[in-house]
Amino acid sequence: MRYFALSLTFILTLSLTLQAQTPSGQKSPALSPGSAKSVGMSAERLARIDAMAESAVEGGDVPGVVALVARNGKIVYHKAFGVADNTTGRELKKDDIFRIASQTKAITSTAVMMLWEEGHFKLDDPISKWIPEFKHAQVLDKYNFTAGTYTTIPAKSEITIRQLLTHSSGLGYGLIDGDERIKLIYKQAGITDLFTTESVTIADSVKKLAKLPLHFHPGDEYRYSEGLDVLGYFIEILSGMTFEEFLRTRLFEPLGMKDTYFYLPDNKAKRLVTVQKPEDGKWVKYTGQPDYYDADYPIKGAKTFFSGGAGLSSTAYDYATFLQMYLNGGELNGMRFLSRTTIATMMAEQMDMGSTTSHYGLAFGVLTKEGVAVGGQGGDGTFTWGGYFNSQYFADPKENIIGVILKQTRYQNNDDTSCSLSSWSFRPSMTSVQVLNFKVNRCS
Repeated sequence: MRYFALSLTFILTLSLTLQAQTPSGQKSPALSPGSAKSVGMSAERLARIDAMAESAVEGGDVPGVVALVARNGKIVYHKAFGVADNTTGRELKKDDIFRIASQTKAITSTAVMMLWEEGHFKLDDPISKWIPEFKHAQVLDKYNFTAGTYTTIPAKSEITIRQLLTHSSGLGYGLIDGDERIKLIYKQAGITDLFTTESVTIADSVKKLAKLPLHFHPGDEYRYSEGLDVLGYFIEILSGMTFEEFLRTRLFEPLGMKDTYFYLPDNKAKRLVTVQKPEDGKWVKYTGQPDYYDADYPIKGAKTFFSGGAGLSSTAYDYATFLQMYLNGGELNGMRFLSRTTIATMMAEQMDMGSTTSHYGLAFGVLTKEGVAVGGQGGDGTFTWGGYFNSQYFADPKENIIGVILKQTRYQNNDDTSCSLSSWSFRPSMTSVQVLNFKVNRCS
């Protein structure tokens, strides 16, 4: 009886708030240009972002940067600085396309929750119901570095969908994992960690991954992982589509995200920004991690691997559009993608990250009141994340402000993306998204 009552409550909640990708009584327009004054912001203070970006480019901290700020659905700042490619000197444009890497994760989580709203699964269902290879999970016990062998112990419980969303499944992240044992195990098994030009599918990689040992028992800890890649394959199973097709037809096209892809069409390939790294005092092309991936993966190769954790490329405008849907309570341009109650669930603390200043929900890192007290990071409830190639974003639901800052670098030495104004010099370790937020939230 109790289960029936809970299920009925869940169904009624969804019916009252509308299901994913349905017409909505609310109709928030697409993002459009607007003046700072019209949304209660200071044009003079927004112009301080110019000084931040120009200083970073001229000082060699970054080769180029695109920054976008929107409030109340109006884009009040959108500019590009520096170069898109060091070899040709091509000037960076504000509609250029960047590899957004881990910013893909929030999009994958959104797709998962759209299917959750449709009643396909419960968050605490074991993933083995759909991917049976995960049925008998094992936890790494001992590793012999000389022989490359290891022993395991049975996991105390199965991996759930919620744990995959919250990086608490026990899975690792091969190439970027902090545990050398997991790096070696994943490499030996042929796991595709991030990107590839090889003829690999997400199903191929996930099925191999499911047979490998976990860091810890599911649910015991937070550890950044390939859980969102597993969920990309999960979406394919539930929807009967490729992951790329699902995102394109159910999210990108309805939202108007016209420049977001796993692999760029030929007519947009020239807009892809080159990944660059510092070498001998100048910026040079970064080709990728030896034996792992080619940094040109979005425009060449087999183009068959749709990574739910890191595979997408996009523009500042497209990603801001995605974030605006969240600030609108799950709706944009008359289409509802998520209910308001689903978004509340996604923003609630789901996993203790060992921090008092932020927590992790089902898609984003979320700022707490203690985080507000630190300063320069936004208001209570601001949600944020970043990407492997040095891109970041934030969205502040209380102020209805979005900030996106895109760059394409690896091994950058000094990138505070900060300006020389002394009033900001007390936060020299701020990430670029914090600096942008610090400036934007002092522009009202």
